[in-house]
Amino acid sequence: MKIGVAGSVGLDHLMTYSGKFTDSLVAGSLEKVSLSFLVDSLDVRRGGCAANIAFGMGVLGLNPILIAAVGKDWADYDAWLSRHGVNTSHALVSTTLHTAHFIVTTDQELNQIASFFPGAMSEARNIELSPIMEKVGRLDLLVISPDDPEAMLRHSEVCRQQGIAFAADPSQQMARMDGDAIKLLIDGAAYLFLNEYELALAMQKTGWTDREILERVKYRVVTLGSNGAKVESAAGDFVQVGCPKEISKTDPTGVGDSFRSGFIAGLAWGLSHERCAQLGALIATYVIETLGTQEYRFTGHEFVTRFAEAYGQAAADEVSPHLT
Repeated sequence: MKIGVAGSVGLDHLMTYSGKFTDSLVAGSLEKVSLSFLVDSLDVRRGGCAANIAFGMGVLGLNPILIAAVGKDWADYDAWLSRHGVNTSHALVSTTLHTAHFIVTTDQELNQIASFFPGAMSEARNIELSPIMEKVGRLDLLVISPDDPEAMLRHSEVCRQQGIAFAADPSQQMARMDGDAIKLLIDGAAYLFLNEYELALAMQKTGWTDREILERVKYRVVTLGSNGAKVESAAGDFVQVGCPKEISKTDPTGVGDSFRSGFIAGLAWGLSHERCAQLGALIATYVIETLGTQEYRFTGHEFVTRFAEAYGQAAADEVSPHLT
């Protein structure tokens, strides 16, 4: 299965705050907020939604095609992703801008306050899918993850015109996009990835009901935090899976991206939606246990063993041939 992953590539600046953000918020005074938090640590790691998704797929043995605009400081990151199974040869390298930066502070309750500087990502609107497919072949699935909004809309339109299945993942760009843009992005998607808050925001911005959004896509995948994820369709399909028990809650950054990498890997392997969601949940668990979005490690045997502990031996037996 030939899979393209379009979206952001960036550097994550991860900071931790030992208190709770909510202790500094004053009820009735939220219309004017001016806060500063003294953080306990700062780590700079590789990140970006498309890079995180592609990395996870590469670790699972796939060879996804990264479709992204990257900065003139790309060389080191390029080597890293290539070494982990990602086809980076079609990234658009800016001659003037640096790679995007994501700056996030996480408190002791795993709440986050974040900012994102797009940098070279703003040039993603110049990426054309057709020349890429002339070189790699027709895509079976394009994942459209958070990116320059114009690029996201263009990719989804090209997919509809050419009959290419696509997975819409508006995620962090949901706050920036208006209702009409969200409609254009998700309409006709084979898969729509959202968390619970993003689903509520999508309904608010588009004016569509929960049911109307469901009817606009083939399948909707909603992550539920510690309660796992559900996969549903307007035709009545419904699957919900829980999360494996984590060893620690170190940092939640990139958990959603990693879930998508596992889910899409399951699709590439021809597994059921239940197994796809379970794969996503386990990769997400590995990520929450580590600092950084691409720092988790496992062997095939370790992964299958843990999968069996979480979901049973029969489920693990379906996954095992693809990992060992």
